[in-house]
Parts: sequence; C-alpha cells; structure tokens
Amino acid sequence: MGVKDLNAYQVLKEEDLKGIKAKGCLLRHKKSGARILLVENDDDNKVFSIGFRTPPQDSTGVPHIMEHSVLCGSRNFPAKDPFVEMVKGSLNTFLNAMTYPDKTVYPVASCNDKDFQNLMHVYMDAVLYPNIYKHEEIFRQEGWSYQLDSVEDKLKYNGVVYNEMKGAFSSPEGVLDRVVLNTLFPDTSYANESGGDPEVIPELTYEQFLDFHRKYYHPSNSYIYLYGDMDMEEKLDWLDKEYLSKFDFVSVDSEIKYQDPFAKIVEKEIPYSIASDESEEDNTYLSYNKVIGTSLDKELYLAFQILDYALLSAPGAPLKKALTDAGIGKDIMGSYDNGIYQPIFSIVSKNANQEQKKAFIQVIEDVLRECADKGIDQKALEAGINYHEFRYREADFGNYPKGLMYGLQMMDSWLYDDEKPFIHIEALDTFEFLKKQIGTGYYEELIQKYLLDNTHGAIVIVKPEKGRTAQRDRELEEKLQAYKNSLSAREQEVLVERTKALEAYQSAPDDEEDLAKIPILKREDISRDIEPIINEEMNISGVPVVFHEIETNGIGYVDVMFDLSGVTEEMLSYVGILQSVLGIIDTEHFEYGALFNEINMHTGGIGTSLELYSDVTNVREKAFRATFEIKAKALYAKLPVAFDMMAEILTQSKLEDEKRLKEILAMLKSRLLMKFQSSGHTTAALRAMSYSSPSAKLKDMTNGIEFYEKIAYIEEHFEEEKGRLVENLKSLARQLFRADNMMLSYTAAKEGLQDMETMISSMKASLNHEEPKDSPCMIHCQKKNEGFKTASKVQYVARTGNFIDNGASYTGALQILKVILSYEYLWQNIRVKGGAYGCMSNFNRIGEGYFVSYRDPNLRRTLEVYDGIVEYLKEFTVSERDMTKYIIGTMSNIDQPMTPAAKGDRSMNLYMNKVSAEMIQKERREILEAGQDDIRRLSKVVEAVLKADQLCVIGSEEKIEEERNLFGTVTSF
Repeated sequence: MGVKDLNAYQVLKEEDLKGIKAKGCLLRHKKSGARILLVENDDDNKVFSIGFRTPPQDSTGVPHIMEHSVLCGSRNFPAKDPFVEMVKGSLNTFLNAMTYPDKTVYPVASCNDKDFQNLMHVYMDAVLYPNIYKHEEIFRQEGWSYQLDSVEDKLKYNGVVYNEMKGAFSSPEGVLDRVVLNTLFPDTSYANESGGDPEVIPELTYEQFLDFHRKYYHPSNSYIYLYGDMDMEEKLDWLDKEYLSKFDFVSVDSEIKYQDPFAKIVEKEIPYSIASDESEEDNTYLSYNKVIGTSLDKELYLAFQILDYALLSAPGAPLKKALTDAGIGKDIMGSYDNGIYQPIFSIVSKNANQEQKKAFIQVIEDVLRECADKGIDQKALEAGINYHEFRYREADFGNYPKGLMYGLQMMDSWLYDDEKPFIHIEALDTFEFLKKQIGTGYYEELIQKYLLDNTHGAIVIVKPEKGRTAQRDRELEEKLQAYKNSLSAREQEVLVERTKALEAYQSAPDDEEDLAKIPILKREDISRDIEPIINEEMNISGVPVVFHEIETNGIGYVDVMFDLSGVTEEMLSYVGILQSVLGIIDTEHFEYGALFNEINMHTGGIGTSLELYSDVTNVREKAFRATFEIKAKALYAKLPVAFDMMAEILTQSKLEDEKRLKEILAMLKSRLLMKFQSSGHTTAALRAMSYSSPSAKLKDMTNGIEFYEKIAYIEEHFEEEKGRLVENLKSLARQLFRADNMMLSYTAAKEGLQDMETMISSMKASLNHEEPKDSPCMIHCQKKNEGFKTASKVQYVARTGNFIDNGASYTGALQILKVILSYEYLWQNIRVKGGAYGCMSNFNRIGEGYFVSYRDPNLRRTLEVYDGIVEYLKEFTVSERDMTKYIIGTMSNIDQPMTPAAKGDRSMNLYMNKVSAEMIQKERREILEAGQDDIRRLSKVVEAVLKADQLCVIGSEEKIEEERNLFGTVTSF
C-alpha cells in the first residue's frame, strides 16, 4: 500500500480483505495518537470519516447536540453553516453525521477527487476547531434555549435537537428501544440517552457542552477512516501536516465499560402516550431481551444474525408463529442489535396486552427449549446463511456508498478493540465456519447458553396511557410559567433580549469573505453528458422484454410486470392487500415459512411491489400506468429456481387461508402505523397530493392512509368481510396474472440471457389464459384538507398542488429550486429559526409540487413560511458563485453513483415513463446553464402549487385542535 515510509505514522497491521476485494491497513499517528484505518481498492466512490468514542454521562443529549453544532462554522470555514453550504455546493455522494449510543461519526463521500479533498478539509476543521467556543448561539440554536418573544408571551423551550427528540420520544418503538438499552446496562454509559431526553436536555449548560468537546473531540480519541481508489500516502501526509501534527497525545477516558451479567432477569414497565380517542386494549408492547456476549466475537456476531432469521425474523419462523398462534400480539418483531459493545437479541409482541406477559415468556421459552432439545430446522439455517452471504457478496446498499457501510461495520469491533477493525468485514471464513456447524449442535448450544440459561436479560413492557402527552405538556407549561413568574421584570426582559439576539444571529447574512472560504467546484467540473439509458426491446416467447445489458457480477435481476388497467377503483385497496400477502401465505407446494426458506436457499430474494409510471408526454390528461411487479435476483445458474418460485407465488398461493389473512392484516396495520410515525412527512405529502392527482390517490389507496383505513376496517369486521376479501383476492389474481398481461425487465450481462426463453415460456404457461375484463379504472379525487391527530409532540406539515393544472410548466431548473428551497429558504426559516428537524420540497415532471416539514414544533407558522416562498423568489438575487453552488448541489443529487441493479431500474423507469434521452439532456442543459433570472421565473410555479391550497398535517392533538379551522376534517389514526 506504500505507507510505510511516512514518518508520522506507525503501521500496526496490514490485511488482504478478500471478501470486499480490498487491502486494509491499520495505523497510528505517532504524535497525536489518532487511529487510522485505510481500505484501498478500485472503488471511485471514495469515503472519509472521522469518529469519536462519546459515551454519554447523562441524558442531556450532549453527544447529539455536539454532532449538530460542530458543523455550524469552524476556524478555517467561519460561515454559520458550512455543512449546508457543502450540501448545496458539492458533488458529495454522502454527507452527514450520526450520533450512536457510544460514538459519533462524521462521514463524507464523493467520486470527484477535488470535491472529496474539500469535504475532508471542511469536516476535519469542523470537528477539531468548531466555532462553538466563539458563538454560544450555536448551542442555543441546535441544543435548547428559552424562547420568549415578548414579556406577555408564554415561555417555551426551542432547539433543533430538543424538537427532534420530542418527535423521537413520541414513538412507542423508540421508547421501547431506549428503555431496553438503558435497562440492560445500568452500570455503563448505555444507561443514558445519547440523543437526549427532552425532559433532561434543558439541564445542559453551555459550559458542560464545551467541556464535552474539550474532552472527547481530540485526535487521541479519534477513529479516522479512508476508503476507495485514491493516493493514500498523499491523504495521510495532508492529515498530518494540516491537522494531526498540531496535537500531542493525551489520555482520554472514553472506555465503553463492560456490564457485568445480572444474577436474574429484570423487569421494567414504562408508559407511552396514545391519543385520547385511541383504545388502550391491544396496544401494549411486550419484549424479551437478552445480552449476547460481545461484538468482538466474530462467530457469535454473525451466528446470531442467522439465528435471528431462523427463529424470529423469517415469515413462519417458530417464535413468530408460536406467538401469533397463541394470540399474543398482532405483530411479532425482533432484532439483533450488534452495533454496541454487548449485542442484544430482542423479541417483541406489538398490539398485545399487559396481562399476557406470563404467557408471552412461557411461549418463547417453550419454543427455545424445543429448538435446543430437538434441533433447529436445518433448511432455515441454510437459508439464513445464504440470505446474509448473498447480501455480503452483492454489497448493494442502495443509495449508501459501499465504503460508508463497510466503515460503520468495522466500527462494530474497532471501537472496542484498537487491533480488531477487520474481523466482521472479512466474513468469508466465518460464513464457511457457520455452514459447517449445521447439524453439529452448535446453534442449539447457542440457544441454550445465550437465550435459555442466560440471566443477563430484561422483560420490558411499554404500555399505553391516554392523554399522557397532553398531561406532560401541561406540566411543562406550568413549570415554565412558574419559572417565568419567579423572574423579575428585568430578568424577563433579558430573556426577550436573548431570544431576539438569537433571531438576529440566525437572520444575519454570512460575510461574503467567510462564504468564499468554503471551497466549491466550477460548472466546468460537471460533465454535460447524461448517464446512458440502457434499454433493448425484445420479444421472448411472445412476452415483451426490456433488457438492460450491464455487468452484474453474475447476478440476474428479473422484474415481471403485470398491468393494473382494468382494475376498478373499488378494488385498488385489495390490490395493495394482494401485493402484501403474496410470498408470506401458504402455496400448493409449500407452507409459507418453507417457501421463504426455499427462496433464500437458492436466490437473493423475491419480493412484490406496486409501481406507478406517469406518461410525461401526456401530463395534462394525467395519464399513468400502474403495474403489479414481482422481482427476483439470483446467480444465473439459479434463475430457473427463481422463475419457478415466482410462478408458485403468483398462481399457487392459497388465498382462501382466512386465518393467515387475518394475521397478515393485523401485521400490515401495525407496520403502516409505524411508517406514519417515522415517515409522517412523506405520508402527509402523498395524502395531500391525492386530493388532485389520480396516481397519488392510487398510491394512497395501496400504501397510504386510505389503505390503512381499509385494512383497519376489514380487520375490525373480519367475520363479515372475510368472504369478500377472499373472493376479491382470487378474482384479482386471475385478472392480473395472465399470460397476455405479462412484461419483463431484466438486468444482466449478455451471458445472463442464456436459457431465458425456456424460463419465460415455463412461467407463461403457468399463468392464467382467460380473456381480460374490459373495465377501465377511473380514479376520483376530492380535496379534503385533513388534520390527523396523534400522540406525537411534533408535526409533519404538507402543502401540495399541481403547477401544470394551474398554468405553469416543468423545466430542469426546478431541480435547482428544490435545492435552494430545501437548504436555503426553508432550512433557514423552518429548521434554523423554527426549530424543526427537517424540511424539504419537490417538483416533478407531471406537475406535482410539495413543501413539507419533519418533526416540526409549529403548524401555522410553517404554513406562513410556505406562503412567503413566492416573494422570496421574486426578489431572488445571488452572486454567480452562489448560483454555481446551487447547480453543483443539484447535479450531486442527479449524478449519484448507481449499483448495476439501480442502473437497470433507472433505465426501466425512464422507459415506462416515456422519458427520452433527449428530454434528460435538455433538462441537464437547463440546469447547467441556469441563472438567477431562471429561478425568479419559477415564482410562477410555486404560486401555482400554493394556489391549489392542498393541506395535510399529521401531528399533535393539541396543535391540530388549535388550528382546526384550517382543515376540512380532523380525525385520528
């Protein structure tokens, strides 16, 4: 690797990382003691990360507030928000920071060498020389502060992290995860909440905050990681000269202490809030949790991922099935958290009742005992190993760079042992070891030792309490009022002055000289050419096929598509149910658990989805095409099995299994509610858009709020509805899965086409050959403007509309507007000043536009911010440098590196949406050549979106009731 000659570093270990096709090198910086990890390969999506071990000593959230704050200006880059400047003006493929229970990491990634160096520079400066010492306002903005707009107003707390954690603590799943961690490790830093407990955050002082940085943000406590195709020696030399050589080694006490096992299992109960009109029945979470060794045991680390699959996570797994059959909870979930020093294996019954606790424990331990005594299903173990090994070899992390995910996994061991960064990332030998253990009693012994005999565990119950949020809000209001009353008139005026001073700091424009210090690329650094679209139309065995010839490392990605035209509006929600049921219900030849295992033994997985494609050549008619899709990925040699299994699922599923259907509906209802809580912003935006968009209405009917309402109704009236449900599912399967309704998208290298004709012919023969029904689908939209009340303390505020309906048109410059609004106007007004955790906007080719906030303490104020966008754009005036920055940030979103599967999906999406290469090239030119006049003209687009006046808010009962006059209807989930 050529780093031995660098005098500033000591090479500790070099390793050939065959599993990820890379060379690894572990070093220590001699002067500062910084730990360095290099992973060198030919990946041009380069990653840099600096992390620190940050065990929290209390629940004030200081690690989390620090993570936000160091990115708000530094010695070399003194502008108020270099992070956002880099989001707006770099070609990053990843740019973020994350707080974990025991560490804080700052990763960046880019394919552009110059950009990558810029990102490294900004991040190193941010963590080591932040402006937090100069500007207390950063702490008050990102952490917490008293907000008193005038002496007559109510005193409030505000702050980005404070509001973010109010949202996080509103989720019962979030409450459960935190309580489990705190309960299992009472003598360690895991007993504290690193993200911050909203009730404790206001106890943090500015001086304590600074002390935390002084103690932990030192190179001696750092973990620096470089990955990809770059000159490692040059990067190490730069790190030494610019930063590390300025620091001497100090001893930092940041050890993650080991929790001694308990003498007996502990139990804990804690309430969570539900809305006043929700039922407390069937709303309790029961959880069974055991500590599993340490994350430094590489066999155990992976073995329990396999056991999690075989015992709990896979459909039909014995723990999941036994608890479901016993009626203990309606949604059985589990997890194996190995991202901490002592991993946790958890079994959770959601929608249970507190009085079922004893039966819950009994069922779990009976199943575990039977598995330990009689043996685990060997096929389930084989499937679990293949499932994880396929993903390890494929290394497809979606939108996340490979190097980022590898780096985070290495921290699972490196953080706890300086000499062991590679043990989990170099996993091929571990997989081979685990395969050999099947049938030897190894897995059964693990169950006996770590799950049955292990007393280091906790039974945690999270139970519902009506109106808890409102009660806590009242108590907080009274507490703040009492504090305000205790202040003298002058002290109250001081709070008003401090509030205004913070607002003045936030509103003051950055000095142009400071902004100019943040490095940006030039427009000329961006390629003017689009990524090629790879679509080759074929006809194989009478089936239309679109082939995407891409090197895929021997994996074929198959997407079989069935058109939904002909499905009536009344049946669309049932299509959503059918899509959710297939693959997890018995078929003619397999019980559903065995089916899932068979799939994972031979393939990389099979899944179903509903997709919508809008005809961009016919936007005024709102023409779109909806498809039911079943997707598989497998090595070429295993593709025949994949096709057989897809045919089995589509044509042989036992849709008359009422018992299983009822179980799936209950699980679906549970998962949708969880999605609404974690992704309320996308849910609200989709719902608001459905008031005028037939395609959005279809999405809402099959995976949104209307779908949830349908599921909830059928589940509640199951005896009356089950006959209709079964008949509708069977009817839809006959109607959709016809040979003449089949189309294929296939991504592979040329050799992957071998035998495709045989496989398609076989599948086609298994499908229905009836004549299609001629019943065109007419979707009716209706404006509602709804407020959905939850027990949350924050809001998701969505305003949407179709700008083409109101006379505007689409242009590539709208992609720039998205960056300007999301990271300039909305960021400043909704996040920085309003205290929301997030805000975003979007505009698409069919005229749909939206503005939405995330974990937002406000409602009406946010709507006023949206109303101000038009005037902001009319007056939009920026320098050429700023305009270039926005364009580069836009291209960063467009030019994200893609996996082979993603390249195939992109090409197919463009094909189905009728988007030509010429259209994309034109949009790219409109982006690269845009000036501020082009942005000003877009005020008409925003005006057209707002004119639709479509509003949906998901949020706290109190806020929505306060603003009831904004809504046509107000309801609860």
